Amino acid sequence: MTFHISKTVKGILAGVCATAMLASVVACGTTDESDQSATPKSSASNTSSVKKDDKITAMLPDSIKKDGKFTIGVSPDYAPAEFLDKDGKTPIGYEMDLAKSISAIFGLKFEATTAEFDSILPGIGSKYDAGISGFTVTPDRKGAGEFVSFLNVGSSFVVQKGNPKKLTTDNLCGSSVAVLTGTVQETTVKKLNAQCTASGKKAIDVQSMKDQTIVATNVATGKADAFCADSPVSGYAVKQNGEKLELMGKTFDTTPEAVVLKAGDTQTAKAVQAAIQKLMDDGTYMKILKSWGNESGAIKESKINDFAA
Repeated sequence: MTFHISKTVKGILAGVCATAMLASVVACGTTDESDQSATPKSSASNTSSVKKDDKITAMLPDSIKKDGKFTIGVSPDYAPAEFLDKDGKTPIGYEMDLAKSISAIFGLKFEATTAEFDSILPGIGSKYDAGISGFTVTPDRKGAGEFVSFLNVGSSFVVQKGNPKKLTTDNLCGSSVAVLTGTVQETTVKKLNAQCTASGKKAIDVQSMKDQTIVATNVATGKADAFCADSPVSGYAVKQNGEKLELMGKTFDTTPEAVVLKAGDTQTAKAVQAAIQKLMDDGTYMKILKSWGNESGAIKESKINDFAA
């Protein structure tokens, strides 16, 4: 199975991911004050020390630099990659921190323009300089733009802190696993269940739910032994509820996530790649990912159009 952050998956998550993982902080027994602090305390400082790099800026075409802004298209409905801050207007998240850092290296003002997910790709090169909104490097997008990778995303299991039942992906038979209805993770767990029953082992109690808040809360309160979700959501859940939850095993079914530039604009793609690589090499990149609980998806090298990954 190949994991995709597609419009279908984002559509399912749109109504829950921007708020559900934050709401789960309260649901899991922490205070309302914690719920008010959705943004990691370190997030504001993630980009403050990033300075302009004249060599990398010189790589940009004049068409990008002329207005003094680096404008990105974003659909802010996918926490913790991008979602709206408490003011209901400002997109925040690890992708926004990355975009701000790239803009700083270019010496350009960062400008995020919110849009429907499906409208971003067609608007790159006219409305936006780039698209940064959960785009994965998948074969069906080949030729639609220049894709500069910066993270591996996939699926992850989460269990109660300490993993009291010592679960692994190899011994889930007989356990209860919560999933969000209609996601690729639901399909994954159902396939695992079929393998259990086919081998004569106890079935997995697949708890399919329409609210990610309940999915996470059921594990935190012991109503389910584990949940499976896309890796950014899983990592963020653990970041927000580390006293009750932890990741189980490694992320699987991974695919690269990327900044998207206009098809054929290899010059800007190379500049963005150089900027991302600089952030990786100087530690800013990992600082950003850690502040949002997504360091498990870190990569060491940014690549352009790595569709074979």
